[in-house]
Amino acid sequence: MTVTRDLSPVSGGDNAALPGLQVELARDEPMRLDSGQSIGPFTAAYTTCGDLNSDKSNAVLVCHALTGDQYVLENNPVTGKPGWWELMVGPGKPLDTDRYFIICVNVLGGCLGSTGPRDINSDTGELWGLDFPVITIGDMVRAQALLLDHMGIDQLFCVIGGSMGAMQVLEWASKYSERVFSAVPIAGAARHSAQNIAFHEVGRQAIMADPDWRKGNYLREGVNPKGGLSVARMAAHITYLSETALHRKFGRRLQARDAISFGFDADFQVESYLRHQGSTFVERFDANSYLYITRAMDYFDLAAEHDGVLAGAFEGTTVRFCIISFNSDWLFPTEESREVVRALNAVAANVSFVEIDTDKGHDAFLLEEPEFYATVSGFLEGAAEHRGLTAK
Repeated sequence: MTVTRDLSPVSGGDNAALPGLQVELARDEPMRLDSGQSIGPFTAAYTTCGDLNSDKSNAVLVCHALTGDQYVLENNPVTGKPGWWELMVGPGKPLDTDRYFIICVNVLGGCLGSTGPRDINSDTGELWGLDFPVITIGDMVRAQALLLDHMGIDQLFCVIGGSMGAMQVLEWASKYSERVFSAVPIAGAARHSAQNIAFHEVGRQAIMADPDWRKGNYLREGVNPKGGLSVARMAAHITYLSETALHRKFGRRLQARDAISFGFDADFQVESYLRHQGSTFVERFDANSYLYITRAMDYFDLAAEHDGVLAGAFEGTTVRFCIISFNSDWLFPTEESREVVRALNAVAANVSFVEIDTDKGHDAFLLEEPEFYATVSGFLEGAAEHRGLTAK
């Protein structure tokens, strides 16, 4: 059944209800998690745009990245900013809402409407906090599959996403291949690298070292570990850009001053930029959700269930793949995408691969990048032709 409830922003705000749709899932039977625990019922918050056609064959699932949300096109109700992928989604754009029915779900464990650690545990009547079960990318996708069941959508025309979204795409293509016609994993990998786990651990330790974290009980005690979460965001944001992009945007230019201060204020523009990124992030994201979602990424290893052989995850697949990477992305370098391509080639899958030449780094999939748009548009056009989806 579809339910509605008022949701206030992560911190502060006017307590206005968040727009979008919510559905309560796993009401009759709890959903089994990879940890061995179960959860249910739980809420999935999502948005849609475009129209679902009569045979429900034009549905596209957009999977968001670590700090993303379901507001892929419409304005974010907390920040007031445009949807995070408005460059990609909309009439006449690669994800053409005149042609496709776009679905984007706030992941399980998130903090913008889907059940996560900042919500109430219905069994205890208390905030979940760190009692929330540890989740995986597989659990996020399992929850999305339950949502599609609720919507009566048997097969997705496409699953697409970047970064953590790409992990979800690969999980969909591996575990639910019969429900996916085409898949576009962007700037992702089949497993999280040691370097990326290390970056996440720095962020988690920054949060947990904040005295206001209170062992995850900060909401119960009326505080918020803003300092720690801000530092976590600052550290992560550095990895989303390339050295060239940082130099082009900031170089060693000073921030609102003619000379260095010989102190610890933000002398340099890049320092001011990172501080701004951190301070705005804490107004829209939950610290415990950050812990849980980064952990889910760390645990992701698609080959683990196949004796370390990645090709085993795609054995017998009929999914049409388009793998996309960016040559300046050092967070998810191109070689990790090539590893997925080689695994798909090993099982004779239908796969194309494009490395986009850009100096914008990992975040290139969120920015103005014409070659990237052309790649996605061309692939989807070909897939639509094979699927029998005619343009309006």
